[in-house]
Amino acid sequence: MGDELTLPGNSVALVTGATGFTGSALVRKLCARGVRVRAIARASSNRDGLRDLPIEWVEGDVFDPAVVERASAGVDIIFHVAAAFRQAGLSDEMYGKVHVESTRLLAEAALKNPGFKRFVHVSTVGVHGHVENPPADEDYPFGPGDIYQRTKAEAELWIREFAARHNLSLAVIRPAAIYGPGDRRLLKVFKMATWPVVPVLGRATGQLYHLIHVDDLTEIFILAAVHPAAAGGVFIAGDPAAMALTDIIRIIGAEIGRSIRFVRVPAWPFFMLASVCESVCRPLGLEPPIYRRRVAFFTKDRSFNTARLREKLGYRYRRTTEQGLRETARWYLEQGWIKK
Repeated sequence: MGDELTLPGNSVALVTGATGFTGSALVRKLCARGVRVRAIARASSNRDGLRDLPIEWVEGDVFDPAVVERASAGVDIIFHVAAAFRQAGLSDEMYGKVHVESTRLLAEAALKNPGFKRFVHVSTVGVHGHVENPPADEDYPFGPGDIYQRTKAEAELWIREFAARHNLSLAVIRPAAIYGPGDRRLLKVFKMATWPVVPVLGRATGQLYHLIHVDDLTEIFILAAVHPAAAGGVFIAGDPAAMALTDIIRIIGAEIGRSIRFVRVPAWPFFMLASVCESVCRPLGLEPPIYRRRVAFFTKDRSFNTARLREKLGYRYRRTTEQGLRETARWYLEQGWIKK
C-alpha cells in the first residue's frame, strides 16, 4: 500500500517554504499531479525556478496573521515545510516566529475550513538532539541542542497537542538529512570527496549519518497527506539504514573517480575554533566560517529506526542511499559544483 494513494486532482494544497530546496520539489510534484497549489513567499524570495508552474502566490511572511488567513482560505491540505536555518544575523525571535508562531496561525486557520483534510507538519530529527544510544525511533526523548532545534521541537509539541484537542487531522514528519540534485546544505560533504586527504574527527568508530533523498521525502509528504494511517502519527523520514560518514564519502569518491584517503584527527580543536568564530562573527552579523553545529555534524551518530514509515504507511523507497549519492554526485559534476 502506498503508491496507489495520491491526492485527488481537484485538491487545493497550501505549501509553506515553497521556494526552498524541499518545498520547490514538492510543489513541482503537486502541480504535475493536477493539485491546485497555493504558496506563501516573501517578496524577496527567488521564484525563478518555479515560474513555469501554475502556483497561486500569496506574498508575505508565514508568521503574518493576515497573510496566513488569506493563504489558508478554502484549502484542503497544508504542507508546512518552511524553516529558518542557522545563518548570520538571524535572531532567536525570528526562529520562534518562523517555526512556532507560523504553526499556530496555520493550525488555527485550518480549523476554519469545513472540508479540511490533513495538516502535514514538517519537523526534524534534530528535535532529538544527540542520540546517546542509536538508533532512535519516534518515541526517543527530545533533547534539542540549539535555537533551531528548540523552536522546531516547541512547534511540533504544540501542534500535536492542539490537533488532539481540536480534532485536527495531523501527520508529523521528521526528516533526516535531506539531499539530492540542487541541494547546497550537504554539498560540503560531496566536496570533501574531491580532497586529496579527508580528516575524520573524533573517535575511531561510529559517525553514522541518516539521509533521505528529496524525491523520496516529498513522496512521503504526499503519502502522509492521504494515507488513513498517517492521521495522528509521527514518522521519522530517513532511508532504511544509516551509513557511516566515511562510507558516504567513499561512494561519492568512487562515482567521481577519486580514491579517498582518511586521516583521523582530534575534534576538540575544531570545536574551540568554532566557538571563537561564532562569538566574534555573530555580534558583527557575519557568517562564521565554521559552526559548532557543523563540527558536531562530523562527530556524532545520527542513526534512526525508520521502520514505522514502512510498516504503517507501506512506503517503498525509490532508490537506495548509494544510488541517490551517485546520482547526486553526477549532477554536481555536470553543473560544475564539484570537480574531479
